[in-house]
Amino acid sequence: MIFSFANSQYLFFLFALPLIFVIHFFSLSNRKKVALKFANFNAIAKIQGIDFFSKNVVILFLSVVIAFLMIMAVSGLTLHTFKEVSSFSFVLAIDSSQSMSADDLSPNRLEFSKQKAVEFVDVVKYGTRIGIISFSGSSLVEKDIAQEKEDIKAAINKIGLSGFGGTDLYEAIITSSNLLKNEDSKAVVLLSDGQINVGTVDDAIDYANKNDVLVHTVAIGTKEGGIATYAISKVDKDSLQSIAYNTGGSFFSVENEEDLTQSFSDILELTEKKVSISLEGYLIIFAIILFVITFFLNNTRYLNIP
Repeated sequence: MIFSFANSQYLFFLFALPLIFVIHFFSLSNRKKVALKFANFNAIAKIQGIDFFSKNVVILFLSVVIAFLMIMAVSGLTLHTFKEVSSFSFVLAIDSSQSMSADDLSPNRLEFSKQKAVEFVDVVKYGTRIGIISFSGSSLVEKDIAQEKEDIKAAINKIGLSGFGGTDLYEAIITSSNLLKNEDSKAVVLLSDGQINVGTVDDAIDYANKNDVLVHTVAIGTKEGGIATYAISKVDKDSLQSIAYNTGGSFFSVENEEDLTQSFSDILELTEKKVSISLEGYLIIFAIILFVITFFLNNTRYLNIP
């Protein structure tokens, strides 16, 4: 299970919770000082068995919980969980940055990825909806979501090395997620050497989670690396692992043809999709219940529960 916030800016109000304690005990102390100027409440309390200056810890606790629940509600607390499905719609996101020209996979990382992506399209069951994007410093939609396999494979084959610098996984995930917006079960298969130098991994994870998209990442390249157009290029697996783990997807490391074939096979066998459950309504109902309980305690003989 993964939690996210639709309006995370309101979490700032959590800093106000300690003020409730400060105000409560300051007010209690001040009332006691004022009251003792006019009557000997300590003596009356001993006779009647009443604590006029109870700290009302139960009331304080309930008030803090109510405030916390309301802050969570306005912040849009959402639970992301998983359920079984029979099929997915996919976006194949293929890294076309200059580092994909490295020759540690034949003939190079990009051509190797394209060949295997075509094979993936061939083996998915008929009717599976697939979209294609390429990405480097920016993302390009090569093929919108469709189910015509020949058109999809043609879109893959026309991808070439990008002239734009950098590798922006954040934009790649935004573009992929937007293509899947109207699909029921959403998965991105992201093929990259992981050399991210544009955007942040955290932003990419947040966007995928908010849109209920599983992101499977495939690290393309060997440990030793290969010669690219500019220098020796090695694989950076950490970012790709983080994205997969934190979006409910799977991470695969590919150093040869058999690795990628098996990776695609494993992806097709996965049967869990991500679903979002907004907790705002539940939080508000719980807060109302606690408010009623607090009101009851404040207006009965339980007022002075220590």
